[in-house]
Amino acid sequence: MKVAIAGAGIGGLTLGLMLHERGIEVEIFEAVNEIKPLGVGINLLPHASQQLLQLGLEKCLAEKGIETSMLAYFNKFGQEIWREPRGRAAGYPFPQFSIPRGELQMALLDMAVQRIGASRIHAGHAFSSFEQATDKVVSRFLRRKDNSVVEVESDVLVGADGIHSSVRRFLYPTGDEARFSGRMLWRAVTESEPYMDGRSMFMAGHQDQKFVCYPISEPMRKNGRSLINWIAELRVPNGELPKTDWNRKVDKSVFEQPFQSWKWDWIDVPAVINGASEIYEFPLVDRDPLPRWTFGRVTLLGDAAHPMYPIGSNGSAQAILDARYLSDCLSADPNTPYALREYEAERLPRTAGIVLRNRMNGPEQVMQLAEERAPNGFRHVNDVISQDTLEAMSLRYKRLAGFDKDSLKA
Repeated sequence: MKVAIAGAGIGGLTLGLMLHERGIEVEIFEAVNEIKPLGVGINLLPHASQQLLQLGLEKCLAEKGIETSMLAYFNKFGQEIWREPRGRAAGYPFPQFSIPRGELQMALLDMAVQRIGASRIHAGHAFSSFEQATDKVVSRFLRRKDNSVVEVESDVLVGADGIHSSVRRFLYPTGDEARFSGRMLWRAVTESEPYMDGRSMFMAGHQDQKFVCYPISEPMRKNGRSLINWIAELRVPNGELPKTDWNRKVDKSVFEQPFQSWKWDWIDVPAVINGASEIYEFPLVDRDPLPRWTFGRVTLLGDAAHPMYPIGSNGSAQAILDARYLSDCLSADPNTPYALREYEAERLPRTAGIVLRNRMNGPEQVMQLAEERAPNGFRHVNDVISQDTLEAMSLRYKRLAGFDKDSLKA
């Protein structure tokens, strides 16, 4: 069996490594001319880190990323709503890591070059189209350096080419537009003094104004400093999806004013914003869940299959779980179209549920509930939200996303 993968992001590279580990021939095609360590921070929940540890990435993750110890939610006044230990600190058998996204992608790429071979990984090859015969799929890629068309024959084609997936657009040329939430994100990293214990994530505010922070550098933590990945989020007045670049640099003046009063005894949010050298703007978008991912010998994976709001740290995690289940299905069943349908039957409804739950703020519902019930703050959160309700919200999302302890053991 041979599998062609469109996309050398985290999902595509993880799938390639897992297929290679199972003795399946792999060829990976990436549209950009050079794969670079782009992006800011990424959070790997225990069910995702489990898969990467099994590939042999534990040393890299432990040396470069932070082993997250805790997640805490606060209201817009810095009053605590909910906190819980995370990863091994919560009794999981696997850690939760926060790491620069580019570091993780390059570690996966280096491993793929060593194991799969550099000749099997093609940068500057943009997916164009495919045709299927009875037992093969012929994919066409546009080679950017000379605008020539490269045809590749394989048993399976997997579109792992992100939220702007060309494979998905070929399968669904109309009626599959991005859905804009009406909110914008501004993302950056800032070097600063550590906050809390130096290994904690926090989220503050509510769905129309939110600030998220987590440290992502273990080397910096060991030196008594912190490299903080942060995201500021605001509802924008016009409510229309921007037609400009979705990853453009902006000045902090675009969004900083509503956060000027967010100075608390444990963190100074305006100082964190001021400390960033580069800030990138993204619209908060997803797409409606698809009725199917699989067409004969072609299927989708990761953001190409189920783009979702970056809530609950599940975008990359679900791509990694997709890769695990798809590689298991293909290695277990010689009937390739049936294996792809089995993969879809397992993963499509699970990820569709996360997409829809994230539109309802996912585990961050606790912040919205606190805002609605106590917009002027509270003496103690249990005066407005019972402890049972807080615990139930947390557990419900973990079960949905597959990282409650029982699911992880299974």
